[in-house]
Amino acid sequence: MSEEKISKLVEQAWEDYKESNFEKSLINSRIALNYATLAKNDHLIAKSYKIIAGNYNELSEFDKAIFFYNKGLLYANKTEDDTLKYKLHNNLGNIYCFEKKQFDKGISYYKKSIAYSLKINDMSQVYFTNINIAWAYFDIGKFKEGYPYLKFVGNNFEKYGDKSNEIVVNMLNGMYFSDRNDYNAANAYFVKAIAAGKNNDEKSDLSYAHLEYSKFLSKVKKYEEAYKNLAASNRITEELYNEEKLKKASIAGFNLELDEYKRQIDKIEGEKDSQYQSLKKSRIIVILFILISLILLFLIITLIKNIRFKKKHNLELLKAKEIAEEASLLKTQFISTISHELRTPLYGVVGITNMLLEEHKELSQSRHLSALKFSARYLLSLVNDILQINKIEENKVVLENLTFNISDEITMIKNSLSFLAQKNNNKISVSIDPCIPEYLIGDKLRLAQILMNLVSNALKFTKNGEVEIIVKLDRTEEKMYFLDFLIKDNGVGIAVVDQGKIFEKFVQVGRKDEDYQGTGLGLSIVKRLLGLFGTTIKLESNIGEGTSFTFVIPFEYDPMKTKSIIEEIEVDLTSNEVYKILIVEDNLINQLVTKKIIEKNNYTCKVVDDGFAALEILEKEEFDLILMDINMPLMNGFETSKRIRLKDTKIPIVALTAFDKDEITDEAISSGINDIIIKPFEPVRLFKIMNYLINEAKNAG
Repeated sequence: MSEEKISKLVEQAWEDYKESNFEKSLINSRIALNYATLAKNDHLIAKSYKIIAGNYNELSEFDKAIFFYNKGLLYANKTEDDTLKYKLHNNLGNIYCFEKKQFDKGISYYKKSIAYSLKINDMSQVYFTNINIAWAYFDIGKFKEGYPYLKFVGNNFEKYGDKSNEIVVNMLNGMYFSDRNDYNAANAYFVKAIAAGKNNDEKSDLSYAHLEYSKFLSKVKKYEEAYKNLAASNRITEELYNEEKLKKASIAGFNLELDEYKRQIDKIEGEKDSQYQSLKKSRIIVILFILISLILLFLIITLIKNIRFKKKHNLELLKAKEIAEEASLLKTQFISTISHELRTPLYGVVGITNMLLEEHKELSQSRHLSALKFSARYLLSLVNDILQINKIEENKVVLENLTFNISDEITMIKNSLSFLAQKNNNKISVSIDPCIPEYLIGDKLRLAQILMNLVSNALKFTKNGEVEIIVKLDRTEEKMYFLDFLIKDNGVGIAVVDQGKIFEKFVQVGRKDEDYQGTGLGLSIVKRLLGLFGTTIKLESNIGEGTSFTFVIPFEYDPMKTKSIIEEIEVDLTSNEVYKILIVEDNLINQLVTKKIIEKNNYTCKVVDDGFAALEILEKEEFDLILMDINMPLMNGFETSKRIRLKDTKIPIVALTAFDKDEITDEAISSGINDIIIKPFEPVRLFKIMNYLINEAKNAG
C-alpha cells in the first residue's frame, strides 16, 4: 500500500475517534499501523500509535493508553515533526494529571509539550496546554497556583483560542469564581459554558461542564437544578460511551493487541534467525582464520627482516605526525581566538548602531547609518563563515526562514559597496522583475553574502565601467518563486584556463601587485552557500570583455505566513511582573549595549565588571536571571557560575559570550550554566530564552 493511502487510513481513524466511534477507529488505526510498519514510515507509525492510545484513554484503559503513547513517542522522536511530539507529551500530561493522579509527572509532560510548541512558534498549541495545566491545578483544588495559567488563557482567547476551547475556558472560570465564593460570576460562566456546548461538537467537554455546574449548584444548595445538570452529564456520557459501542471497541482493541504481540514475536524470531546465520558464518570464519593464520605465519617471518629498516622510517613518521598534530592544534586555537576577538567588537558596533537608530529617530532614514549596520552584520556573518568554513563543507550551516523585500536588500548591498564603486569610478545598476512579489521568505543574510561577494569581486576587477545586478522571475511552483540572478561586469574578465579553479579555497587569478588582494575565499564561500540553497553557479567570461555569474534560488511566497512573521510578538506565559537581571561583563562597551537592550524591554538590571563582584552583589540582592560573560579577568564565567551553584541557588544563568558554542557547551553544562547565547545575538531570541528559564525556575520553586 502506498504511503498516501496509509496516510488517508490514519486520517479516517482520527475522524472515527473524534466521532467516538472507537471500534472503527481501532480497526482503521490497526490496519494503518500494520502497513506503516511494513513501509518503515516512522511518522505514520507514531501517528497510528497516538490514535490507538487515544482510544484506550477514552475506554478508561489508562495503562494501555500510556503504553501506546510511549510507543508513539519512540517513533516520533525519530522524525522532525515537533507538532506530533507536542501532542503526545500533552496527552500523557492529561493521563498522569487527571487519571493516574501523578500530578508532578503530568506537569513535567505539559512543560515538555510547551517547549516543543515554542520551538516551532505555535502559540495556539501553547494556549491549549495552558488550558490543560489550569484545569489540572483546579482538579486538585490548587486554584491559586492554576490562576496564572487561566489568566493567560483569558487574556489571549481572541488571539489563540477558538470555539473548541470556549466550553472549557468558561467552565474553568466558573470553577475559579466558585472557589472565590463569587457565586454570581461563577453561575454566569457555567451558563455560558453550557450555552457554548449546544453549538459545539465537543460533547465530552459539555458533559464536564454540566458535571462541574452540578457541583457548584449543590454548593449553593440548589439541589433540584444540581440533579438536572448531573443527569445531563450522565446522559451525554452514555451517548458517547454506550455499552454496545464499548464492547465492540474492546474486541477491536483485543485484535490490535494480538498484532502488537505478533510484532514482538516476529522480532524475536528474526533475532533468532539472525543468530543462527551468524553462527554459520562463525564456522566459516574459523576455517578461514586457520588458513589466514598459516599465511600470516609465513608473512611474519618475512616482515621480521624488514622491522629494523622500518623502525627508522616509523620514527620519522611519528615525528612528522606530532608536528602535524601540533600545527592542527595551533590552527584550532588560532581560529578560536580570532573568532572571539572579532565577535566582541562587532557586538559593540552592531549594538551601538541599533542604539543610534533607536535614540535618534531622525537618523533612521540615513542610508550611511543603515549601510553601517548592514555592513557590520554582514562582516559578522562573513567572519563566522570564513573561520568555520569546515562547518559549511560538513553541512553544519542551516538556512533560516526570514521575511524580506528583495529590492530593499539589493539597495542596501548597493549602498554598502558605493565606496568601492567610487574607488574605480564604476557604476552599479539594478534591475528587478516587477513580477517578483514584494515580500518573500528565505535566508536573506546568506543571499546578501552571495551577492556582496560577487558584486564586490566585479567592482575590484572593473575600472571606469558598470556592474549590473539583474533579478528575473524564472518560474513558480506552488508557493515557491524561483529567482534568476545575473551579476555582470565589463571588466578585465577571466581566462578560460582559470575558470575551473576560481571557486577553490585560497585561489586568486589574474591579480597584479597593485590589485586588492583579499583572502581568496569569496567565490569558494559563494559556491558552498549556493549548495545550501540546492543550486549551482554558472560563469561566462572572456579576457577584456567582462564576466557574468548566474544562479537560480527558490524563495517562498506566502502572504499569511509573512504577516505572521512580521507581527510576531514575544509572550510572557505566567506573569506581567518586571524581572531583575544581573549582567556580569568586563567590556565597558558591551556593558552599555547589553544594558540598553535589556532595559528597552522593560527589565531592570545591574551591571558588575567581574566574577568576584557578581558573588558579592548576590549576597545582598536577589535577581531573576544572570547574563554571564565567559572571558573575564580575575575569575572567568565558568568558575563564577560554579561558585554561584555552590550557594545552592537555582537562579538561571545564561552565558553571553563571543566563543563558539560548540567549544564551550560541555564546560558550560558542568559549571551549572542553563543556556548559551553567542554575541552578537538577536534580542528576540535572548528574551525568549530568558522568559522560558525564569518561568521554569519560578514553577520549580
